Amino acid sequence: MALPNDTLAKLRDIVGGENVLSSKEDLIAYSFDGTAAMQSMPSCVVFALTTYHIAQILKLANTNRTPIVTRGSGTGLSGGSLPCPNCIVLCTVKMNRILELDRANLTLLTEPGATTLQIADAATAAGLFYPPDPGSMKISTIGGNVAENSGGLRGLKYGITRNYIMGLEVVLPDGEILWTGNKCVKDVAGYSLRDLFVGSEGTLGVVTKVLLRLIPKPAAKKTMVATFAQMDAAAQTVSDIIAAQIIPCTLEFLDRTTIHCVEDYANVGLPLDCEALLLIETDGHPAAVAEEAAKMEELARKNGAMAVRVAKDEDEANKLATARRSAFSALARLAPTTILEDATVPRSELAKMIRFVGEVAKKYNLRVGTFGHMGDGNLHPTFLTDERNKEEMHRVEEAFQEIFDEAIRLGGTITGEHGIGMAKKSFLPKFAGVAQMRVMRELRRALDPKGILNPGKMFD
Repeated sequence: MALPNDTLAKLRDIVGGENVLSSKEDLIAYSFDGTAAMQSMPSCVVFALTTYHIAQILKLANTNRTPIVTRGSGTGLSGGSLPCPNCIVLCTVKMNRILELDRANLTLLTEPGATTLQIADAATAAGLFYPPDPGSMKISTIGGNVAENSGGLRGLKYGITRNYIMGLEVVLPDGEILWTGNKCVKDVAGYSLRDLFVGSEGTLGVVTKVLLRLIPKPAAKKTMVATFAQMDAAAQTVSDIIAAQIIPCTLEFLDRTTIHCVEDYANVGLPLDCEALLLIETDGHPAAVAEEAAKMEELARKNGAMAVRVAKDEDEANKLATARRSAFSALARLAPTTILEDATVPRSELAKMIRFVGEVAKKYNLRVGTFGHMGDGNLHPTFLTDERNKEEMHRVEEAFQEIFDEAIRLGGTITGEHGIGMAKKSFLPKFAGVAQMRVMRELRRALDPKGILNPGKMFD
């Protein structure tokens, strides 16, 4: 349903007519995000240019009880930025300036529409390092990373987005502007409201500035690929690496299906005669890197690695990393609908979980490719299907129900990176339990009593 003309007029007064989209043709591109088989039309799309714009838009929406769905680049994989009926999509991609890079305090202040790659490049240009690297980092925005608490390939050693956020400017649902955090390394004054907004999926406020922590750039790195005839051998190699007190910056895996798809797509020379592949990268002081790389190669061979290929230079290392980053795109070429999910279990249970995914796919007669972050137990079972086939989609839903139930049973979680959004909210109560659900609902109600921010996401 279209918004009242007077509301549209007020929105145009706030941001300018060129920053308000309301025709059906313009809105289609904003009716979905990266989540498969989900679509819903908004009433309009508004591009904010300043914090003041967002404050005024939220004041108007709060007064009229108009739903607001905040959106960055729309790369999310849980339906978090999917429009709800009669909503305003508040798009922050035009707020894309890096406002300050403070070398003395190792911080970077940015608007929410800057891409993750833009931030990483700015840090690199200053001789510094911003580690979080979600697979969509070339186009995902930092505001979306904050909303979803995004992870990435380097999460095992360096952590996730939350670990690099020192401060946030947030506009609350009634339009009030709040700043939480600062450049101090130590600050325990009051509740950590900063952490409350990280991972809140746009349900508590709209992030308008992000103060990030940077670190010194590692002096050296080494990348290698190890291939195995069995997934259990790859998993044991990971366990042995961690037991040897080595924490690689990247420890990724691909299964046979994904390896073949990636090689066909990217042509990077991956071996095709294996059941599992580990992409391993270590970084730090050159001497430590050389020692760790040698030890990890030794452990891989001890566990029966078919081959260990060490990248001879930066170019080859980048190609190997690109192979892992292209896994989703490669699998997406095989079927009309690609459903990329995300479940996490303790590392000790990862091989068991991967086998379980394969058994479930066989049980429901589905095609699946599995890849992910073996170092932190986060796997991405990716079902290749067709959303037009309702019977098959029902089988996919049943398969995921079993997968998430098993992840919980093994002491894991229903999402390690992608968030709850629309896609997983039915699974959240079983995982979180009664007390957590009550506290989350009360927090949300306290900050957004009229329920205008991203309604229907995470929980009703």
